[in-house]
Amino acid sequence: MANTQPATTTAPRKDKRIERDENRGQWNSKSEFILSLLGYAIGIGNVWRFPYLCYRSGGAAFLIPYMLMVILAGIPLFYMEVLIGQFSSTGCTGMFRMTPLLKGTGIAQVVVNAYCVCYYSVIISYPVRMIFYCFFKQVPWEDCSNSWNSDNCVTVSDMGKQNSTDGFSTSADEFFHLEVLRISKDISELGGMVWEQLVALIVTWIIIYFCLMRGIKSVGKVVYFTVPFPYLLLFILLVRGATLPGAWKGIKFYLYPEWDRLLDLKVWADAAIQMFFGIGPGWGGIVNMASFSNFRNNARWDTILIVSINVFTSILAGFVVFSVLGFLSEKSGIPVETVATGGAGLAFVTYPEAIGMLPVPQLWALMFFFMLFLLGIDSVFVQLEAIMTSILDEWYWVRSHKWKLTLVSCFIFLGLSSIMCTNGGMFILQLFDWYSSAIAVIVICLVEIIMVAWIYGIKNFMLDVEFMLGKRPSLYWRILWQVVTPVILIFILITSIVFMRTITYNNIPYPQWAIMIGWASCITSVMWIPLYIFYIMIRKRATLCDSLKKRLRPLDWTPSDPQDRAEYEAFRRQRRMPGFMSDTDIESTK
Repeated sequence: MANTQPATTTAPRKDKRIERDENRGQWNSKSEFILSLLGYAIGIGNVWRFPYLCYRSGGAAFLIPYMLMVILAGIPLFYMEVLIGQFSSTGCTGMFRMTPLLKGTGIAQVVVNAYCVCYYSVIISYPVRMIFYCFFKQVPWEDCSNSWNSDNCVTVSDMGKQNSTDGFSTSADEFFHLEVLRISKDISELGGMVWEQLVALIVTWIIIYFCLMRGIKSVGKVVYFTVPFPYLLLFILLVRGATLPGAWKGIKFYLYPEWDRLLDLKVWADAAIQMFFGIGPGWGGIVNMASFSNFRNNARWDTILIVSINVFTSILAGFVVFSVLGFLSEKSGIPVETVATGGAGLAFVTYPEAIGMLPVPQLWALMFFFMLFLLGIDSVFVQLEAIMTSILDEWYWVRSHKWKLTLVSCFIFLGLSSIMCTNGGMFILQLFDWYSSAIAVIVICLVEIIMVAWIYGIKNFMLDVEFMLGKRPSLYWRILWQVVTPVILIFILITSIVFMRTITYNNIPYPQWAIMIGWASCITSVMWIPLYIFYIMIRKRATLCDSLKKRLRPLDWTPSDPQDRAEYEAFRRQRRMPGFMSDTDIESTK
């Protein structure tokens, strides 16, 4: 009987093996992988969110909490996700074979990405629309002589001459809100469709489809243009901005350190949230892009390189933005602190106002909006690819219909996002941007790192990395993954909830029912984590304790390539560790 026992335990385990996608694909070169992750990590937020946060939160002093958050949470999470994707060659749902009980976290990532793809595609359709106006003989936001202007319209150069700015609006502000958005009075008034905006959204989705229709084969080629070219435009705009009168006054406001702000917990919370949106852990995109990488790729240096370029881009964008805002302040007579703003207001109102005062404003506006479009579209590539890869990893029969899945996905997201092209669309966009992802992504990251460091076990994870890269990560990484980063994530989660600001758009408050919808968008993503655990509990085939314990153990957590898998199993036997990690008690391996 003793001799037959191994056979009875081994056979079921092999039956449960995941059916791997042999035609999943791989990056043609290391540069494609690096550029795809750079395109994902660097987005519109680097231009319209970081500079304003830096100015508002203490200038150069803000860089201290921001860099600490990057070093102690951003880099460890980024590196961990790259390692997971590279080792397993799976997307954001497949990665939870490491701990099958937490598979609901992968579903949560898909839902969060779906929300983000909807509103982010609309955001990058705004530059497409604005580019159209750059070919006019005179940029239409330059004066108040247009059909959409109200009696309260003034040019920004005349705004500084008013005794009070109350009741007045600039020509650029009215152009964006009354002509581009044709915005309603609040979210309760959805209004009709802004057809020009819908056309811009359709054009955006057509571009996305053609860039994604062949999966990473087409994305790998597209990023050679969409990632480096915005830097060329950024440097051109920097040189132009730095040579404008008043530029250095704006840069001083951007970087002037207010050291007392370091005592403000809200500043630290802002730094943490910016780190999440800037670097992008927790969304599944990093894991997915790394899953197409070479199994022996040196992921540590890739992580340091990508995160460093991301931080550099954010700081550089601040110089570009505030040099032009300083010029705007000089010309209008309005203080820099008054003209400085963030988000859509910066990108589509304030910056165009300043550009309108330059010679040949059409040229500078064209470069700026084209840069915004390229920065944004890379992020959509990765998020949509993460969603589709998760579907392909779970449903084998779809794998022979990848291009059809891409086409159907684009149609579905176009239909869902079209509601944001209505008169009340910006209010809906702002609502989902505010609530749907910020808290959810922090929760997902917290679950991920607890899974790796405390459920799967840091010892097992270190062994996986040692087998893959030939060298075990140092004690520094173990301390970060096990202790420091989880503690920081808990701090970030608490402060993000405590310091959640009341949502408004253009100084218009949202009704209570809309805020409830916003929170519901957050809950509908994170709820899949406990729901899946509950599903496993009620579906148990053994006792509840045995069922949960079994699903806390890895399910075929091995490399995808058959040769690497065989070598990995031999490596684990050599280290006296159980094969496949399916018959081991996790507690004994920590």
